[in-house]
Amino acid sequence: MPTTPGTVLLSGIVGSTAYGFAHAGSDLDRLGLFAVPTEELHGLHRPAESQVTTEPDLTLHEAAKWCRLALSCNPTASELVWLPDELYETRTPLGEELIALRSTFLSAPAVRKAYLGYADQQFRKLLTRDTADPTARRRAAKHARHLVRLTEQAVRLHESGLNLIRLPDPERVRELGERIAARPATAEPLLAEAAERLSRPGVLPDAPDPHPAEAWLRRVRAAHYAP
Repeated sequence: MPTTPGTVLLSGIVGSTAYGFAHAGSDLDRLGLFAVPTEELHGLHRPAESQVTTEPDLTLHEAAKWCRLALSCNPTASELVWLPDELYETRTPLGEELIALRSTFLSAPAVRKAYLGYADQQFRKLLTRDTADPTARRRAAKHARHLVRLTEQAVRLHESGLNLIRLPDPERVRELGERIAARPATAEPLLAEAAERLSRPGVLPDAPDPHPAEAWLRRVRAAHYAP
């Protein structure tokens, strides 16, 4: 793993492996968050808030940035605190505390905006793919799978408050993705249904509660301060 400008508090395997889409030869994607030494936040120049590498595929966000992303219900960042236990590679006590706070980051408007926004991005990518080319067809099927995943995760979050990262029937999603890749218009009813269900009353609050995240972040800063 590349050198990290701080202490990794929580990390795990995400992406296709976490969703259940992985196959032989699939890339292994990792996501985590770290804390910089607190005194580095006191100077004129702030340290980098993210570190992204491709060999290996690894994204690390500084603790404060991860909290901001999670409070906006960013689907990619948020899944770090909803992973199955066996996919975590680093779980410090502060990381465990963050997992326990995961529901406080959720809000109905942010889930709708973030998840449907990402799903719509996947749909627009589908419309620009020339599926006659085998490589482009594989990319289109990947976009379609993620479109289905995002809409289903959004509805589940809205209606139950739970984010099940490991899909209960990934093969169904894979097959549906192939059909959508062949005929992108097939996705339009899925997007419309998800939008309609997300417009109904659900279990999520109208706004997240930032206070637990703020208190957690202050504990992180105290734990990593060495004057």
